[in-house]
Amino acid sequence: MANVLAFAESRGGELRKVALEAVTAARALADAEGGEVHALLMGAPGIAAKAEQLGRHGADVVLVVEHPALANHSAEVAAATAAARAREGAYGAVVFSASAQGKDLAPRVAAKLGVPMAADVLSLEGAPGSVSVTHPGYASKVTRTLTLSAKPAILSLRPGAFTPAAVTKAGRVETLAPAMDPASARVVVKEMVQGRSGKPDLGDAPVIVSGGRGLRAAENFRLVEELADAFGNAAVGCTRAVADDGWRPQSDQIGQTGRTVSPDLYVAVGISGAIQHLAGMRTAKTIVAINRDKEAPIFKVADYGIVGDALEVVPALTAAVREAKQGH
Repeated sequence: MANVLAFAESRGGELRKVALEAVTAARALADAEGGEVHALLMGAPGIAAKAEQLGRHGADVVLVVEHPALANHSAEVAAATAAARAREGAYGAVVFSASAQGKDLAPRVAAKLGVPMAADVLSLEGAPGSVSVTHPGYASKVTRTLTLSAKPAILSLRPGAFTPAAVTKAGRVETLAPAMDPASARVVVKEMVQGRSGKPDLGDAPVIVSGGRGLRAAENFRLVEELADAFGNAAVGCTRAVADDGWRPQSDQIGQTGRTVSPDLYVAVGISGAIQHLAGMRTAKTIVAINRDKEAPIFKVADYGIVGDALEVVPALTAAVREAKQGH
């Protein structure tokens, strides 16, 4: 394995957690053969201030691309720049996040370079001349091992599957120009509309409290909100049925046709556990299921299960979480 390039995703001038995950995973690949990690950081003027944080998480070199037109993500400019740098640097692998932005960007780069890619990677390992990764298949019912021998190997990592790790050394900073004029991009993002404030994004949250039809009515979703508020660092998710019924916005949907998440803790409230939903959350590190049907499929993947009415269990759990936090 030669040097590894990691794309450091940012939003609104701030690094996203998935950027640190990408650098950490790239560090593991590079260390396997003594290579370096180069992080590509793109944004409006001032984004270079975030380079130090990438260095503290394993980047030997932070390649900074600043341009006023990059205040919002430009897929065309980012793909052209990442592909050009990948060719010039002769990297063994290029690492992205399988976030909404990364799902748009990584295939573009793979196409420009004419190499295959592995998406939604759960783990990886470098070997001489190749990279082996694990990847979910058949709606996450199986985990497949893929080996990529083409160079560079294009990888996108499932958000939350890799834990950001700090290192003692700091990386050096180099500046790059965009590989194309941002003014010539065919698609320009004019505005980013922020969702509900006060809670972390589903892709960044260490804790997710998610609700399903077992809550029985839209107004009962306040119980999920209150439990998330009790944790303090939790996001709120939902099943497709809930989103389709208009109880929650589509952006909250978790599952095969929604968001894919891997938080430290996933609390499933009134969710039966259809395979389509499990595909989006079964790689969470700890799963707690609350359902009054003891035969619900969700209990087959849960680490802890509570059989009971969510309308009774969740308020008690919320009170217990608040009490535990007050004691610390």
